Amino acid sequence: MSEKVAIVTGGGQGIGEGIALRLAKDGYAVIVNGRTEHKLTKVVNKIEAAGGEASLFVGDVQSRQVNFDLVQFAMEKYGRLDTFIANAGIDWVDTIEETPEEQVDNILNINLKSQVWALQAAPTALRKNGKQGGTIILASSIAGMEGFEMLGIYSATKFAARGLMQAAAKELAADNIRVNAYNPGIVLTPMWDEIDARFAERKNVPVGSTRQAFIDGILLGRGEEPEDIAKYVSFLVSDQADYITGQSLAVDGGIKFQ
Repeated sequence: MSEKVAIVTGGGQGIGEGIALRLAKDGYAVIVNGRTEHKLTKVVNKIEAAGGEASLFVGDVQSRQVNFDLVQFAMEKYGRLDTFIANAGIDWVDTIEETPEEQVDNILNINLKSQVWALQAAPTALRKNGKQGGTIILASSIAGMEGFEMLGIYSATKFAARGLMQAAAKELAADNIRVNAYNPGIVLTPMWDEIDARFAERKNVPVGSTRQAFIDGILLGRGEEPEDIAKYVSFLVSDQADYITGQSLAVDGGIKFQ
């Protein structure tokens, strides 16, 4: 039995890794999920080396059953679940017109349908906490606040995540389950390495120039680190945010405003 338990999907690198490390530091037992075991193992080892508690769960959350299996694993291993961070996501850089059908399906399945499955899988376990309830956090993006050129399908899923989050917050509030989202900006992760490389190829510009152009537009003058998102998630799942639900905030250093 653990005092607090969190599931983090897409936790093997990037933002998900940053969130997992921070929640472990906050005292959560963290279940780190992803599709690549060796990446998950590295994150679990980091958490344990720092004195935290973590487990890995290999599985692809675009499968509805995997989400339910994740929750069952939490209940069997730790006896409870307090927060489900639906962080898993992918990108695809191309015009809307030229995005292949298989990539449209892939992005919708991983970015959006996995969040639907999380919202179906997590509530039953969170209700067991009674008045203490729990939290579900969805990954959106500043591309869910304004559509980005060459990221049209990705942007569509991130807009949808915000709508899904708002509806779920209304449906689950009576059960003391808060649902919120985070909107990252230009995060210095492997995903943005891929985005930058694809922009370079598709627009015939030097590698690094697209990312730097975005960074140059950040008011606080630097690219974002996973820890910047992790600090916000740490707040959202804490008692300090117990009156916040149905909200998404741009954590981007000053790019988009709402």
